[in-house]
Amino acid sequence: MITFVNENNQAKYEDFLKKHVRCNFQQSTLWAKVKENWKNEIVLVENEKEEIIASLSILIRKIPIFGNLLYSPRGPVCDIHDEKVLEELTQGIKQIAKKYKAFVIKIEPDIKSDDKTFRKIVEKLGYKIKDDAKNFNEEIQPRYVFRLDIKGKTEEDILKNFHQKTRYNLRLAQKKGVIIKEGTKENLKDFHKIMVETGERDKFIIRPLAYFEKMYDCLAPEHMQLLMAYHENTPIAGIILIMYGNKTWYLYGASSNQYRNIMPNYLLQWNGIQRAIKDKKDIYDFRGVSGVVDESHPQYGLYRFKKGFGAEFTEFIGELYIPFKPVVYWLYKIAEKLYKKIIVR
Repeated sequence: MITFVNENNQAKYEDFLKKHVRCNFQQSTLWAKVKENWKNEIVLVENEKEEIIASLSILIRKIPIFGNLLYSPRGPVCDIHDEKVLEELTQGIKQIAKKYKAFVIKIEPDIKSDDKTFRKIVEKLGYKIKDDAKNFNEEIQPRYVFRLDIKGKTEEDILKNFHQKTRYNLRLAQKKGVIIKEGTKENLKDFHKIMVETGERDKFIIRPLAYFEKMYDCLAPEHMQLLMAYHENTPIAGIILIMYGNKTWYLYGASSNQYRNIMPNYLLQWNGIQRAIKDKKDIYDFRGVSGVVDESHPQYGLYRFKKGFGAEFTEFIGELYIPFKPVVYWLYKIAEKLYKKIIVR
């Protein structure tokens, strides 16, 4: 049976999501509150006992000229090989599309690219698959990530699988007196200053401080932690962790130019992993890297950094989409490409 999340069943949905092996924080109602400039609808499928067996959280935004775009980050949450369930979810999506007169839905699942069964099912249900993205700016969610399996493992189990250079850099940070502390909302100001410095160095756009404060208000302390690295009481680096269900995600990181040589980022990540192990999580997700694994690539350093922690290089299937208004979607894609070219210039 298809239904939707409302005030009466929201707690029931969150309980389902947290306990599901495929849970993702971006499918939660809490994350929808962070994304307050988008509307939110959540499709549910229930069995005969009125138990939730599948869900898909959809963010909705009006795009000037084109109309409403539907977007689902890291859904669906269900048995991804159950064709009947996926068909019911798709019917629910189409109801939402009709309600908002949407021209397209885009879904970026965290399902591995080699899952042929899932691919076959969604293609049968009418989805198209965009699976040629290699770089960060080609999709909203990273298609390539590093994931560290920590289920049932000890710190010693994890540490011994680190690259030798990673262990060396951990010891170096400790030897140089780097201290890791859990930050408060007030410490986000220091984090953001360092984030701006990082963005200027690595040439990426930084979200405003208000966005991180909104995240903190919606998610902390249960689902968000700010870890800050200090050297002689000076804040020199930081990371934001998201904890939800059986996973911990390293969502944002920042490091000052001046202190990079004492390797605070290595100690920050190790501290995050230790916390995830203590919380009995199954996965520590390092999030995105480029799909171009080449030493000459400008983002190869990030790939090497994350690989050093013994995590698995994981390729997801890419973007699923259904163009409800094919001509409008085609025009939108042309406009999107032109916009990206202007931004790059």
